[in-house]
Amino acid sequence: MDLLSKAYASASDDDDDGARVAVAGGRSEHSNPFPPPTKRSRRETYSANPIQMPVFRRPSFPAEASIPGSYISKRQRAAIAADAKPTEPNPNCVHTSQVLGSLSDSDVPHSISTKLRYRKKQNGVASYQKPPSLSAALDGHVKSVNAMQWSVTHGHLLASAGMDNTVSIWNVWSNVQKRARIFNFHRAAVKDVKWSQQGLSVLSCGYDCTSRLVDVEKGMEVRVFKEDQIVQVVKFSPDNHNLFLSGGSKGLLKLWDTRAGTVVHEFVRNLGPILDVEFTLDGKNLITSSDVSRTNLSENSIIVWDVSRQVPLSNQVYAEAYTCPCIRRHPFEPYFIAQSNGNYIAIFSTKPPFRLEKYKRYESHGVSGFPIKCNFSLDGNTVATGSSDGCIYLYNSKTCKLLKKVKAYEQACVDVVFHPTLPDVVASCSWNGEISVLERDSCHNWKGPTVN
Repeated sequence: MDLLSKAYASASDDDDDGARVAVAGGRSEHSNPFPPPTKRSRRETYSANPIQMPVFRRPSFPAEASIPGSYISKRQRAAIAADAKPTEPNPNCVHTSQVLGSLSDSDVPHSISTKLRYRKKQNGVASYQKPPSLSAALDGHVKSVNAMQWSVTHGHLLASAGMDNTVSIWNVWSNVQKRARIFNFHRAAVKDVKWSQQGLSVLSCGYDCTSRLVDVEKGMEVRVFKEDQIVQVVKFSPDNHNLFLSGGSKGLLKLWDTRAGTVVHEFVRNLGPILDVEFTLDGKNLITSSDVSRTNLSENSIIVWDVSRQVPLSNQVYAEAYTCPCIRRHPFEPYFIAQSNGNYIAIFSTKPPFRLEKYKRYESHGVSGFPIKCNFSLDGNTVATGSSDGCIYLYNSKTCKLLKKVKAYEQACVDVVFHPTLPDVVASCSWNGEISVLERDSCHNWKGPTVN
């Protein structure tokens, strides 16, 4: 009788009711230090057929959503856990890559595509031919655009990274569809994007603690580089395009190999969040900017590194207690500029001891805590910067004189980039997701679809 009593007192683990029958002596057969949650009273249901039995669900079927407070068997828990396991994004999934238009310049007006290919030969074109309009409005991002870059090998393509978790590829002057590709591989906001010099691919990084290399033509992820920090900036090495630098929120600066997907070297230093990285003209030195707003010390705000020895050469380049969200080197001259949260752009020498130019700087625009970026023109004679007032400011790089102020947006203008082959074309983006391409006319006035 004791054996039979114990056999009937053992409740099956697959029993959805989860009932436990007490054995002799008033003790439960299975002792559990965490008592199960109190069951909810069952709602009595009446059926027209008095002999209808409950439907039995086989354990091999997919687990259904459980009722809060009800017992869940081991097999059901195993099935639910299997369904909840995170999976890598599928490159062929329509939710990660969307093809909206063509990447070819065949959709670009012939006059513009000819100008892109043979810019130098167009100087002899007869004056009676009306030049094509190069201004354009690019709508699609629903949140702030953090960074942009023109493709050097395909001058009609522009890449943008947005806070809406997307990277967009724009066929800027297309007559059909300007937004050619949308990549949703990132699980959070995208902070930076760079074109690779090898093939038609882009490298992006963001708040999901990853950098991602994407084949633009195929719309597929080539490789994912995972970190334990928010990745805020990426930069390809000028000497080896298979290597790139990444800087993040924990102050970690890493050199990656895109072929193996591994870290080649890590620049060790007690830094704040990395805001920007830049190589000098000869590629021998690396310049980093980090956030020092947590302390009163300006040390480590801007550091110059020796690339070959991988050691810092100077960490006291910038003595003022402002962070610099952007660093850009001059295309020909031995100096670089840094956008300062002090509402000006500072000038530094790229030669030791990397001194600050105390008597010259670019000031009139506002930063006001926004990640405002600046850039040099192709010939290095002009510095363009965004501003918190929604304007684009253009300065003479040598005299620091303000040349032009162009009202572009109602909210902050975040980035301004010059076209790699057309000196009179710039692209800009705003804090509310707008992107505009502006052109300079013969009167040196910048015109575009969003200019007031």
